[in-house]
Amino acid sequence: MKKPTQRKASRKAPNADLARGLALRKQLNGRRWGKTSTPLVEAAPDLEVLVNEVLFGRIWSRGTIDLKMRSVAVIAALTATAQRPQLKNYIGNALNAGLTKAEIVEVLMQLVFYVGLPKVVNAISAAQEVFLEES
Repeated sequence: MKKPTQRKASRKAPNADLARGLALRKQLNGRRWGKTSTPLVEAAPDLEVLVNEVLFGRIWSRGTIDLKMRSVAVIAALTATAQRPQLKNYIGNALNAGLTKAEIVEVLMQLVFYVGLPKVVNAISAAQEVFLEES
């Protein structure tokens, strides 16, 4: 029986989804683009390609809801699961998607009775850090 071959991700000839995903991430990251190296880039480059191609190139690029609404959904999910490093990144992305600082804080306040005060306080602290970094 023939073994299945592993498909290597290629950065040489990106497909349309990958190109769209990279462009969207660059837009969302704004001035942070390329300034930090994620563990995915260093340890799992194929996973990084998959995130760019599928998550950003297909999911985030769908037209049904805009980037601001997608940002709100992700901020809520990351606050609920206490994912601080990713939350900070997506708060920065939300600013680049058009959300204001006041809107981000209001989203977090909306969550207090759903996810708990400690998680919201931590998320507001993370937001403050991002707001200072982005100023």
